[in-house]
Amino acid sequence: MMAGSTLRKVKSRSWKKQRHFRLLEDGLTIWYKSRWAGRGHSTFSVTEVEAVREGHQSEVLLSIAEEFPASHCFTLVFHGRQGNLDLVADSPEEARAWVQGVRKLIHKAQTMDEKERLDQWVFDWFQKADKNKDGKMNFKEVKTLLKMMNVEMNEEHALHLFTMADKSESGSLEIEEFVLFYKMLTQRDEVWKVFQDYSGDGEKLMLEELESFLKIEQHEGEQSGRRAKELIGRYEPSETGERFLPAMSLDGFQMYLCSQEGSIFRPELLELQQDMSRPLSHYFISSSHNTYLLEDQLRGHSSVEAYIQALKRGCRCVELDCWDGHDGEPIVYHGHTLTTKILFKDIISTVKEYAFKASDFPVILSLENHCSVEQQTVMARYLRQILGDALLVCPLGGHDLQHLPPPQVRIRLRSRFKVKHPGTLPSVQFFFFIYSIYFFLQKSKLSRELSDLVVYCKSVHFHGFDHARSHAKFYEMSSFSESKARRLAKEAGADFVQYNMRQLSRVYPGGLRTDSSNYNPQDMWNVGCQIVALNFQTAGLEMDLNDGLFRQNGGCGYVLKPDFMRDATSRFNPEKPEEHQAAVCVYQVISGQQLPKVNQKEGSIVDPLVRVEVYGVPKDQAREETPHIQNNGFNPVWNKTLNFVIHTPELALVRFVVEDYDKASRNDFIGQFTLPFKCMQTGFRHIHLLSKDGTAIPPSSLFVNISISAYT
Repeated sequence: MMAGSTLRKVKSRSWKKQRHFRLLEDGLTIWYKSRWAGRGHSTFSVTEVEAVREGHQSEVLLSIAEEFPASHCFTLVFHGRQGNLDLVADSPEEARAWVQGVRKLIHKAQTMDEKERLDQWVFDWFQKADKNKDGKMNFKEVKTLLKMMNVEMNEEHALHLFTMADKSESGSLEIEEFVLFYKMLTQRDEVWKVFQDYSGDGEKLMLEELESFLKIEQHEGEQSGRRAKELIGRYEPSETGERFLPAMSLDGFQMYLCSQEGSIFRPELLELQQDMSRPLSHYFISSSHNTYLLEDQLRGHSSVEAYIQALKRGCRCVELDCWDGHDGEPIVYHGHTLTTKILFKDIISTVKEYAFKASDFPVILSLENHCSVEQQTVMARYLRQILGDALLVCPLGGHDLQHLPPPQVRIRLRSRFKVKHPGTLPSVQFFFFIYSIYFFLQKSKLSRELSDLVVYCKSVHFHGFDHARSHAKFYEMSSFSESKARRLAKEAGADFVQYNMRQLSRVYPGGLRTDSSNYNPQDMWNVGCQIVALNFQTAGLEMDLNDGLFRQNGGCGYVLKPDFMRDATSRFNPEKPEEHQAAVCVYQVISGQQLPKVNQKEGSIVDPLVRVEVYGVPKDQAREETPHIQNNGFNPVWNKTLNFVIHTPELALVRFVVEDYDKASRNDFIGQFTLPFKCMQTGFRHIHLLSKDGTAIPPSSLFVNISISAYT
């Protein structure tokens, strides 16, 4: 890989061009260029690559399958919404070498500890700054580096640090000297101050001192002693000193604070830990709208890749808009528009392959049916043939006949598909949670073969909450447009909450959202709506909230609703919440670390500010922000305290947003992180920022101190 290979980069059946690829000396960067592009080239990091697929495992490579054998083809799949890179090698051996090589590099990148990641990051900067590639860096290159690293520094101070790091007095820095320069550059006074507050000698934290810090500041309680020993063993870099005293140095202390254990999200809540034996109506369910689209709803591209991306994000309800296709083959696309079309059978095959990679809990196939009876029968045949035993086609035995079954009723329910369709109820009157196939033609008939696949769920028109209380069955469910759901939530919030204790409801974006924009899902979660469908292809606040809510519980796509949304005696109303659980939250936004540049223009440096946003019941909606820091994205310090009262903590989500201040126009987005209020760790914590696409942008972070107390 370091020697390089000439591979064909393929974008379509008509676009296939040769590019020379090679792995750079850092072992993580792949460089490529056209033979005819002169000095122009492109690079990407292996850390950006999520997986490597062998053979014809993309729509593009499938389209050229007759031209190039599968053994020559492979696909690099990137994190987030970045498109795939489809490549064709000259031989199976060359393809295999790249596939195996990239996979090893991905594994290496994923298994690096905090120190290794930081070392790699420092090495990357050295490579970028060493313009003449002589393995050394003069002061001119250092000044360029500081601009690249998003920091404006006094030249005299920068020269002082450079001179101190130049131990060889050669006028340039080699890699070891550059590491020293970097450590001086990144010395964090705010962490040093916290360290000094608990260190007796100012050099190290003895075991008892670290235990005291964990108990007082990090609120670790009785487990502080055990945790102190664990943290020294895990993060203290010294091999001969502090580990055996035992004690923790400043380097180890900072490494702990920057680790997952020192992050804002409680690590244990990232694991699957909720009760999964409740009725399905007691869970919020990660749900996608128009899942087949990668772009807008008028001319956008439809792709099976969109299903892969949604399922990998933990989505448990995917949508298929089904129409009659040529040659008797049902197709999926946004009807009566110019969006491209894909075969129904290709989607079902893709869903089968990727449905349970992120979660092994049930996937809901929401079918919007516009097909003739004949092609409905074809759909039913594909569902049975492709999904096989994974498709749930009959009621589960031994289950309470008054409530929907849980996600994990028995092991055989897990990793099962369910199909939503209005069909005829079986005699046992037992359906599975699938929002019915929409049936838009009131004169067309429904295929019996397709109807027979529907279990536990029947689509019904919503006639009001009084009617539902008197007549609705647990297996019936209704669908609501965003505007109708929002109106019902405002006018009859308590009734909506009660309705959603017994039955499932689905909310979908309004018809005017042709740009695939999203509504705020929090309004729907506030009244207990389970299937709040969003356009997963569209990044922004709404998907940040969705990702934030479903980040907990192992990312399985199911989150148990609060107890007051499951208790039949509760009369919770989000418009008038009770305040016996209210909390006061104080966020001290201390500093930022290595924020990414927004404007890549040379010399451009961000002016960052931090905004804390709270989403929840209407009374909890709030936002506060820090002042902006002029020309410093490298190590800005705010030391600004922001205060919030949270009346319903169980429903609240907190979003930390970093923006580049601009007095003349709208601020530019830099990064964000969103999480449930109840998942926050208090104390001194780092918030590891995510890009607009929801992917990590290490080592960018915020350093905060969080305290929570009862509201009186």
